[in-house]
Amino acid sequence: MILVTGATGFLGKRVCRQLEKENRAFYCTSQSLGTDLRDEQSTFELFEKVKPEYVLHCASYVGGIQFGLKHSGELFRNNMLMETNLLEACRKYQVKRLVNPISNCAYPGEATYFKESEFWNGPLHESVLIYGMVRKMSYIGAVAYRQQYGVDTVNLILSNMYGPEDHFEEERSHALGALIMKIVKAKREEKPEVTVWGTGKPVREWLHVDDGAQAMIRAIDIDPYADPINIGIGKGISIKDMAFLIKEIVGYEGKLVFDPTKIDGAPYKTVDGTLGENKLHWKPEKDFRQGITETIEWYIENC
Repeated sequence: MILVTGATGFLGKRVCRQLEKENRAFYCTSQSLGTDLRDEQSTFELFEKVKPEYVLHCASYVGGIQFGLKHSGELFRNNMLMETNLLEACRKYQVKRLVNPISNCAYPGEATYFKESEFWNGPLHESVLIYGMVRKMSYIGAVAYRQQYGVDTVNLILSNMYGPEDHFEEERSHALGALIMKIVKAKREEKPEVTVWGTGKPVREWLHVDDGAQAMIRAIDIDPYADPINIGIGKGISIKDMAFLIKEIVGYEGKLVFDPTKIDGAPYKTVDGTLGENKLHWKPEKDFRQGITETIEWYIENC
């Protein structure tokens, strides 16, 4: 049995759908479905009931840069409680494998092309310090539980994810979702311009949520591997170019105005996915323009 945490969230929904397509036995859980992973007893009761062999950990408390700065204490506490309770439950109930996703913001702030060998080469960027360190500590927790108890964890470093059903609230969304929201709204309301936060210069690699889900599922069956594994193709796009791409697809004819007084975040984030491709015998497949188009279409129909 595969246990999917955060099953009603952005990544968890897609993981469950793909598991269903593959006819694999799985159990969905989330806070809205009745299990609060921040509570140890509730977590243990879930594992006692389900008795999972594998855990795909898709639950997290996260948002964009502004959300992280505003809710830093909650972000730290909620995620750390989930991580420690989950690791202890995996130990106690002898789970065969935990698949643990780590955001690429856990890489050093000065890094540009993320390689696993450089994971510890410097401090995190201040704009994502809290969440990045929490995700880094989830890896340290996995190391600790492997060393003392033999808990098998595969740690996947996922690029910024996007796709249909993402967060599109201004505070919770990442740059891509926020831009879709703003530009579609401007077209609907016939506004003459859209303000884009920051200079537009930062470059980001984006991972379609379906590719993220596929990576999580494939990690169940790979040979044991304790160190972080990047999932990505090493190709990014600047916020400016992405904004104009969204503008084109939406058909918005107004002006884009960049606001350099707003925080940019780290200047460059792309990942070397060579190891991930070798370990999973697969690499992300979704074409970025196609993925953006699908995301915009979903947003227009549902928001």
